Amino acid sequence: MAATPPDLFAFLAGLGISVRTVEHAPLFTVADSQKLRGDIPGGHTKNLFLKDKKGRIFLVVLLEDAVVDLKRLHDAIGASGRLSFGSAELLRATLGVEPGSVTPFAAINDEAGVVTVVLDTDMLACEQLNYHPLVNTMTSGIAREDLIAFLRATGHEPLILPVARPAGRADAERDCHSAGATPS
Repeated sequence: MAATPPDLFAFLAGLGISVRTVEHAPLFTVADSQKLRGDIPGGHTKNLFLKDKKGRIFLVVLLEDAVVDLKRLHDAIGASGRLSFGSAELLRATLGVEPGSVTPFAAINDEAGVVTVVLDTDMLACEQLNYHPLVNTMTSGIAREDLIAFLRATGHEPLILPVARPAGRADAERDCHSAGATPS
């Protein structure tokens, strides 16, 4: 059975990780979530649930405005051939979340360790990052170091790679600053 937000929060607390969570109306897209700017500090993100030609599964996590060349991403992350988006059924089976709720926190549900989590280096310039805590009616802010510690505790050693390009480095820094967090 998939973890619930209370299960996630208890797991994080057991690791000594605190998060700040805000409840809100369901958010399904980056455009929906942009309505909350100013209410939730930190870098705002998007998540790409992808699979390669051999069936390997990747969760690529990056800043919401980052640009990704999906035709070349497979080279950057070590995938076999071009990538495609994973189906809703595959998402539910591996990460235990619904479309619109994709999050690195879902690694808690991937007990088999079949999903490779990829964190974009520009995203990690933000000290504070925001993700849905398994449902899209809440957003939880977590320190970047705590995100990595959480992923490792779930058995997912993240790949930290420059996989996206923001409109410009200054934009990535602005994304962190305007949201109340500072880049390193």
